[in-house]
Amino acid sequence: MASSPQYEYAERKGVMSVTYDTNWMGPASIEWYKKRGLTRKIAETLTEESALVFLGKNNVGDVIEYDNITTHYCAGRIDVRDDSKDGYDGWDEYSIAPMLEEDWSALGDWLWDLETEEQLSYEELIERFEKETGHKIMWFND
Repeated sequence: MASSPQYEYAERKGVMSVTYDTNWMGPASIEWYKKRGLTRKIAETLTEESALVFLGKNNVGDVIEYDNITTHYCAGRIDVRDDSKDGYDGWDEYSIAPMLEEDWSALGDWLWDLETEEQLSYEELIERFEKETGHKIMWFND
């Protein structure tokens, strides 16, 4: 059986490693934002370059109104891969509640470079991220 690139990389380093990555899963609906007061109405006058004009749905000069998201949030999961275990035995995941988009990006960048010998808990990952980066995650509170 051929080794995976991650397994071969860990073997070359002489250490089996646990890696982490974010997996974005939402919120993807404008309704989530609207229900929480995180949108504002925008009015736009359509020009020749507008896709709506190109598709024949509207005319140049028409004014359309739509909801624009004012503060972006991201949620999903942290995927965990333990190269010391075969197949799906080395897979795990932690759910992540909605946080500011900037915090999601910072956490994802930090996790991308993180490798540990043992799997860290969700709480340990968040605590370590905030301590090592000095970045406090701003969670959305319903």
